[in-house]
Amino acid sequence: MAAPHRTRKKKASLAKKSRKIAEMFSNLKRGIAGLIFLIVLVLILGFLVNHSLKKNKHGQISDPIAAIPEVKRYPIHQPTEIKPPAFEIYPKTEPSVPPVREALNKPMPLQKGIVPSIAIIIDDIGYDSKIAEKFIGLNVAITLSILPHSPYQKQIIKMAREKGLDLMLHLPMEPLEYPAVNPGPGALMTTMLPDALIRQLNDDLDAVPYIKGVNNHMGSKMTASSDQMNQLISGIKKRELFFIDSRTTHESKARSSARLFQVPFAERDVFLDNVHDPEMIRKQFRLLLQKALINGQALAIGHPYPLTFQILQEELPEIQKKVTIVPASAMVHPAG
Repeated sequence: MAAPHRTRKKKASLAKKSRKIAEMFSNLKRGIAGLIFLIVLVLILGFLVNHSLKKNKHGQISDPIAAIPEVKRYPIHQPTEIKPPAFEIYPKTEPSVPPVREALNKPMPLQKGIVPSIAIIIDDIGYDSKIAEKFIGLNVAITLSILPHSPYQKQIIKMAREKGLDLMLHLPMEPLEYPAVNPGPGALMTTMLPDALIRQLNDDLDAVPYIKGVNNHMGSKMTASSDQMNQLISGIKKRELFFIDSRTTHESKARSSARLFQVPFAERDVFLDNVHDPEMIRKQFRLLLQKALINGQALAIGHPYPLTFQILQEELPEIQKKVTIVPASAMVHPAG
């Protein structure tokens, strides 16, 4: 009788060991499953945290400056290596500077409480950080319009934001003189199909963060095209930006497109330095003041020339006695 008893005991022992092994494997499986779940959870949480840090409530990158890709830099004063795009192609019918009125020494009668104001946009920023820094250092509310994909835009944007200046995208657009004159990287061309044009527009808008609006770089051919200006302005509308027409052609359809899509709009009154001569630039500043004193406001566009900076610096004390300098965003209104 002892033998069967030992057999039952042995079987019981084996069964107990089997249950322990099974339990051990079950625990191991649960542990592995839990570890895998934990790893997946950490990865998901990491992605969500990273995503939330990069995006704000509008789906935009919260630190767009850091996201700007580094563009190969080069000595801007050595044009044998590479040259920036031409600054501008001016309208051939741009009126000459009229004589400055005697009344310029005192403001024209305006509605009570209205202080004449001017906005000064410096175009073609991004290819020379030193001259940009000089304009920023004037400590007045000038507006910088930056070319997309330009080599120094990252540091210029940072400097401008530290001073609280308005930033714009200086959007390259096809001029009548193309291909003899190339508007540069990111240009919108009249040969583009609608999808290609919108893709390029969005790429240019994404390239320059913190912008409040857009104005055209060149564009005498494209701004005269109603269909393509409608496409462009509709893309700007989606970004809740304004548009300022540089008026490189009197055939521009920008105003009518802005009116159609209800995009805040303004247009250039004066080019400050279309003639690269000290006396002519000074006359253009006086014309700017005259327009502001008569109409209540006026908008000028200049370029990052050392001569333009020098004369603006010299003229600022007199300018500020007569008018208020405001950001470009203060000049835009519903197109009418």
